[in-house]
Amino acid sequence: MRFDGKALKRRLTLGLITLAASSPAWAQAAAPTRIDSGDTAWMLTATALVLLMTIPGLALFYGGMVRAKNLLSILMQCFAITALVSVLWMLYGYSLAFSTEGMQAGVSNLHSFIGGLDRIFLAGLKPDSRYQTVPESVFVMFQLTFAIITPALIIGAFAERMKFSALLWFSGLWLTIVYLPVAHMVWSGPGSLLGDLGVLDFAGGTVVHINAGIAGLIACLVIGKRRGYPHVPMPPHNLGYTVMGASLLWLGWFGFNAGSAVAANGSAGMAMLATQIATAAAALGWLGAEWIAHGRPSVLGIVSGAVAGLVAMTPAAGTAGPGGALVLGLLAGVICFFTATRLKHKLGYDDSLDVFGVHAVAGIVGALLTGPLASPKLGGFGTVESLWGQLWIQAKGVGFTVAWSAVLSLLILKLIDWTLGLRVDEEQEQIGLDLALHEEKAYNLS
Repeated sequence: MRFDGKALKRRLTLGLITLAASSPAWAQAAAPTRIDSGDTAWMLTATALVLLMTIPGLALFYGGMVRAKNLLSILMQCFAITALVSVLWMLYGYSLAFSTEGMQAGVSNLHSFIGGLDRIFLAGLKPDSRYQTVPESVFVMFQLTFAIITPALIIGAFAERMKFSALLWFSGLWLTIVYLPVAHMVWSGPGSLLGDLGVLDFAGGTVVHINAGIAGLIACLVIGKRRGYPHVPMPPHNLGYTVMGASLLWLGWFGFNAGSAVAANGSAGMAMLATQIATAAAALGWLGAEWIAHGRPSVLGIVSGAVAGLVAMTPAAGTAGPGGALVLGLLAGVICFFTATRLKHKLGYDDSLDVFGVHAVAGIVGALLTGPLASPKLGGFGTVESLWGQLWIQAKGVGFTVAWSAVLSLLILKLIDWTLGLRVDEEQEQIGLDLALHEEKAYNLS
């Protein structure tokens, strides 16, 4: 038999390529080492979509639900938070959330909880700095939009009664002490506390929605009920704004979920499809539950259901299949209908715009079911082998986030109340925050 050196070389090369494709270490070594224009174009688009979720999406969604005398205060709070968080993110936020200084897989230390200071003022960031296949500047901006919307979500829980100065201090402190560590513990990679634990959170079920929803519950309990609640009627002053805001949230959420793939690939495409299915199912789930319970469907109900579906799909968007998205959406819509209506009234807390009832609850439902729905046995696209094992891991992640947000949010709120004071006085609340705090009116009809 004649020795064929070329054939042997071809076989060895093919074997190495096969090994590289099947091994995470080899795959990482063989990962693209240059910026991909297609991925970059998609991430620029996704980033703009997520910013759209806060201004004007969330601003309109919340603004339509408050009374007319407080509309400008909601718009102002969303806009001011956007500006404040943008500056803090540049100064130290990105570094504390995503610096990997001192981190080592499987080793728990201070940097398992919080990032280092090596990236403050965005040190080292250059036009050709790269995160995976996109410019790092784009990734910095993309994650900034998440950091913006998370404290903005909380304002719905204490709408119509917090001082603007207190709101600014709360937002800055909460971002620093609560949000940045949780983002680091989940998303910063090997060596992160919850990441090493195996918690799955594709786009922010724990980091954004449970975190904000629990903070909202604590805030509305600390600051107290609106004067007159629940005996004085406080209907939404303009549901048209709320529908427009919800529609912008739905659109922007494609950037939120599909953008978290950080690439223009099949994962992003499936995340977009799953998000659409879950949102539609949740809107119908809430609609159906409300129709049965109250004898009629409402506009506020269907848009609230859609938001519940968007929230629930957030942690699972990268691993759940279409069937799982449908089930998750239906569950989220029905469950959140009862927590935002029956549970709130039964327990008597004044979560003005249902931040806890929708964001925390749907976030918990989505985070818990992310594990099972990632299993190929249930049509998912993850690598989960033990459904119950991953469910337990997800439950630990949820429990940790709830405790972290609740305790630290309470401390921040108490500190501000003891110093600046949290709440406007009775006369200011009666006049409305637009005139009392900003000397402006949303509507001048004369």
